[in-house]
Amino acid sequence: MAYFRVNYAAVAALTLAVALAALLALLAAWCLLYALRPADALPLAACGRTFSDHEVLGGLVAASAFVVLLTSVGSLIFSALAFGAAVVCAHGACRVPEDMFLDEPDQTNGGSGNPLLSFAAAVTGGGRF
Repeated sequence: MAYFRVNYAAVAALTLAVALAALLALLAAWCLLYALRPADALPLAACGRTFSDHEVLGGLVAASAFVVLLTSVGSLIFSALAFGAAVVCAHGACRVPEDMFLDEPDQTNGGSGNPLLSFAAAVTGGGRF
């Protein structure tokens, strides 16, 4: 688990980003189809049918109700984090990283005490600033 912690964090962040992308798509639909649309704009047309402003508003309200009430935003975020944790746990259970470790203990952390700051050791010429 310790060897792949950065990868696991990336997977969890990616699943959370996908869940948040759904919410951003809903926000973009509201902005483009309702809030930022000029009053004198032509009616929305799709698949050979013209939709009135009331129909567009009704569709946006229905989509919002589906996303917020049926999936609930908190549940959506929790589900994304749970899925990310499941992927991380499955990978950690199946992966054996015995041959991936370096023999030199000084090189495992880049010479510094913190693996996230290993780039600083290479720049400064050692493990100290």
